[in-house]
Amino acid sequence: MRIAFFVNDVATEVDEYTTTRLARAACLGGHEAWYVGVGDVELGDTDGRLLARARRAEFAEGDTLAGFMEQVKERDPERIVLDDLDALFLRNESIDDLQERPWASPLAAVFGQMLKARGVTVVNDPMSLIRATSKLYLEEFPEKIRPRSVVTRDPAAIEAFVAKVGHSVVKPLYGAKGRNVFMIEDENETNLAQMTEAVLQDGYAIVQEFVDGGENGDVRIFVLDGEILELGGKLAAFRRVPTGNDPRANISVGGRSVPIDPGDVELTVVETMRDKLLADGMFFVGIDVIGDKVVEINAESPGGMQSIERLYDMDVCTTVIEALDRRIAAQR
Repeated sequence: MRIAFFVNDVATEVDEYTTTRLARAACLGGHEAWYVGVGDVELGDTDGRLLARARRAEFAEGDTLAGFMEQVKERDPERIVLDDLDALFLRNESIDDLQERPWASPLAAVFGQMLKARGVTVVNDPMSLIRATSKLYLEEFPEKIRPRSVVTRDPAAIEAFVAKVGHSVVKPLYGAKGRNVFMIEDENETNLAQMTEAVLQDGYAIVQEFVDGGENGDVRIFVLDGEILELGGKLAAFRRVPTGNDPRANISVGGRSVPIDPGDVELTVVETMRDKLLADGMFFVGIDVIGDKVVEINAESPGGMQSIERLYDMDVCTTVIEALDRRIAAQR
């Protein structure tokens, strides 16, 4: 398999993150792997092919993740033809580019769709990712697995929703890593107007009913081809627990991960989502669950494999790459 990992910028890739582990798994599996940044693509002037200034990924015996990533960054870029790839793994985060590089934000989906039309296997499906990047995507799933919510830019509508349902969470519709996520106790919240103003600076807000148990964090579950990712009977999931007085459990804001063994509730949630995830081409996603409710779907560059590896001493990225290789073989 000839695979490229499409990222925001190769120079800013972090060795500990999931994409590095996926690339390592591809290399160790004997596949030809490349890194391509959003700004590295070129449309050929004569034949219309998509080219890229790509950096080869090679993992040698004894390499560390840090050493592997450093070698990728230091390697001179080579011009490759993206049309000739077997697979393009979209691992960029478009939201990260919205402020500083707005030109870059939509291009992964654009290039991905072009390559999909040319026969390259692209995951996750680029057209579905356009919807899934927004938290509005969750509203497409059955009501029984998601909290009551409202999506709006009207402060009065936010206040009315909180007055009706009470304890709520307000956050940007396009947001990540816990930025501008606020807990609201009720309509008498002293700082409600300031919270609302901060969120609306990022565009639309989504206000969700607070799910009981949320104060103890959420459960991140990795779903591969509609099933919970597993290795040797062990399911790839962990609980993210907030630290201190910060109610957010995101690892990026100081949350910590602890082991969990998903039970019937979590399995039922995934089963309820399965058919739609498959229909939408969502090959590899992370879902965040509190109780029997999904509070977020992470379809664009889902992360957390470092926690799985640390908590359970297993590398499930190999399973992801093997599944992708099987998908390509089945399409030939």
